[in-house]
Amino acid sequence: MIKIAIPGSAGRMGGLLIREIAAAPDLELVAATDQPDSPFIGHDAGEVAKTGANGVMIGSEPETLFGSADVVIDFTSPAASLHHAKLAEVHETAMVIGTTGLSVDDETELVATTKGNTVIYCANTSVGVTLLTQLVEEVAAKLTQGWDIEILETHHHHKVDAPSGTALALGKAAAKGRGVALDGVADMVRKGQTGARKQGDIGFAVLRGGDVVGEHSVIFYGESERVEISHRATDRAIFARGAIRAARFAATATYGFYDMTDVLKG
Repeated sequence: MIKIAIPGSAGRMGGLLIREIAAAPDLELVAATDQPDSPFIGHDAGEVAKTGANGVMIGSEPETLFGSADVVIDFTSPAASLHHAKLAEVHETAMVIGTTGLSVDDETELVATTKGNTVIYCANTSVGVTLLTQLVEEVAAKLTQGWDIEILETHHHHKVDAPSGTALALGKAAAKGRGVALDGVADMVRKGQTGARKQGDIGFAVLRGGDVVGEHSVIFYGESERVEISHRATDRAIFARGAIRAARFAATATYGFYDMTDVLKG
């Protein structure tokens, strides 16, 4: 039995994770928290997630997540995830982090917590997106001279970061395939007299609207042809299922920093 704790348990992803845990015979929810001003503090986490009472009351203190859990699954905010990762290292509690919007400095700080702990950090916990990332790297390595790369992503109007963490991960995969660093070739903003497109750049375009769960396309433009690789998510449950798969991996993994590619290999 793998014991799981969920911060942000009253949120959309928290509820999905709790429902997945309730349906799994090898998983047990042992702790749940939410923001201190949440109206759900003191409520039963199972009732809030609409799975039925499970006896786990939603608290507000992050430290309570690490008392009895084997793995903490975190889809909160960059600052909260970093704080949780430091607590996890102290308690040697494995973590799965699906939070987006972390800066390069945040990621560096996160990696530092894995010297004495296991952390799986995923811009997107979908199995399909993980495979998409691998394909993008492979295709980018083969379509080089004369091929332009553009990344298009669409999300619901509530999303606060842009480009999405997944779009950036796809950009990093494309850059890796070409043997360059994304920071040196990323074209994030186009406005006014931009001049001709620079050879080798990786362009990003962002759409926001409605209730779109997540759509990502990587387009390779060549002369008289183009190759498009896309993924469309229609239900956020795919992210919860991927995170649960990562949690099972994390429960037995040796200390270190992992991503979803490692999870699929394992």
